[in-house]
Amino acid sequence: MNKQEKIDESKEPVSVSNYIESLNRGLKKFQARIIGEVSEFNLMRGYAFFTLKDKAENGVMSCFIWRSDYNLSGVELKEGLEVVVSGYSSIYPKSGRLNFQTSTVELVGEGPIKEAYEKLKRKLTEQGIFAKEKKRLIPDYIQDIGVITSKTGAVIHDFTTNLGKFGFRIKMIDSRVEGQKAVKELLASIKSFKKQDIEVLVIMRGGGSLESLMAFNNEELVREIRNFPVPVIAAIGHDRDIPLMSLAADAMTSTPTAVANLLNESWEKAQFKVEKYERSILNSYSNSLFKANNFLDKFVYKIKEGFDVIFYKYREMENQLKIFLSRIEQSLTQQRKNVVDYSKSIQRNFTSMLGDAKYEIKNMERAINSYDPEQQLKLGYSIARHNGKLIKSVKNVNIGEDVDVQVSDGSIQSKVNNINNKDIDK
Repeated sequence: MNKQEKIDESKEPVSVSNYIESLNRGLKKFQARIIGEVSEFNLMRGYAFFTLKDKAENGVMSCFIWRSDYNLSGVELKEGLEVVVSGYSSIYPKSGRLNFQTSTVELVGEGPIKEAYEKLKRKLTEQGIFAKEKKRLIPDYIQDIGVITSKTGAVIHDFTTNLGKFGFRIKMIDSRVEGQKAVKELLASIKSFKKQDIEVLVIMRGGGSLESLMAFNNEELVREIRNFPVPVIAAIGHDRDIPLMSLAADAMTSTPTAVANLLNESWEKAQFKVEKYERSILNSYSNSLFKANNFLDKFVYKIKEGFDVIFYKYREMENQLKIFLSRIEQSLTQQRKNVVDYSKSIQRNFTSMLGDAKYEIKNMERAINSYDPEQQLKLGYSIARHNGKLIKSVKNVNIGEDVDVQVSDGSIQSKVNNINNKDIDK
């Protein structure tokens, strides 16, 4: 025996319990994943014992697992089943027995995994977990998004890159998405988001085999998704066998990009509608402006016609007055001798004629006032001029030229930005 193997006799001896405790502290460092076949299984109220052995060799190991960890694993242990267990060894002080303290249990082989998948799928289907009538619609115009995924890899990058700039607020929890250990982290992340103010929960990971997606076929995880307070979107890559969590989610897609497009959809539709309404408003404004200009042109033309009629009547009356005065003159020449006799009669006739003339003039004044442009301006109309000339047609002006618009209490200087040519007769 060398010096390193010698026991220091000077030291006080330690108790069995203290020694076992020291061993257990050291054994915790030797965590491992071990594959073997279940030969015995004994399920108690709060825990379970089972034996794990090699298929070809003689190695045997006693294992211990808490009931909560066993239920969470989703694996139904039975004799002859090949599994992979994770954990570390420890010595039970009361018996001195070495047990493998198991934290997770995983099935081995595509056959058993497929069988467990189908069995759980039938059970949850019968319970209505995947029923379409239980699916909730993804709300429109979402902004607060909860995301559970691994912060490493391309998944989160693809998701954020394809999200539109619609003011999204993203809260992310980094979680394992591979292996049985992912189940606990996913459950913890989901429960954490239950306390947060979000409008939708997104759970993502890349594609993989049925074995690599086992965490997303966990019964407890599926039920948490189904009972989550807001809609859940699952973006878990898959080929033939859709993960049960995706079937339980309110919506599922195969890629992070597809999730981003789904969340963008209502915002993009709203943006399209706004642009459509904007174009409609501009078109309506252009049409109204064209109609107003057309009406103004016609109104100015009617005013001109009215003035022409007034001036014609005025000239006609002027000629009649000249003729009348000429007749008076002739009458005065012919009846000069009877001026005294006829003066009173002439005065009466002249006064009557003047009264008629005043009446006609007042009628003319009223007519002129009715066609007075300034009177029309007070009614809300306006007169457009370019370089002092009335604008009667869109051809009288060009884009960029200045236009003076006369209104009732002044004038407005503006610049032509747009011209719409339309057939006035239409």
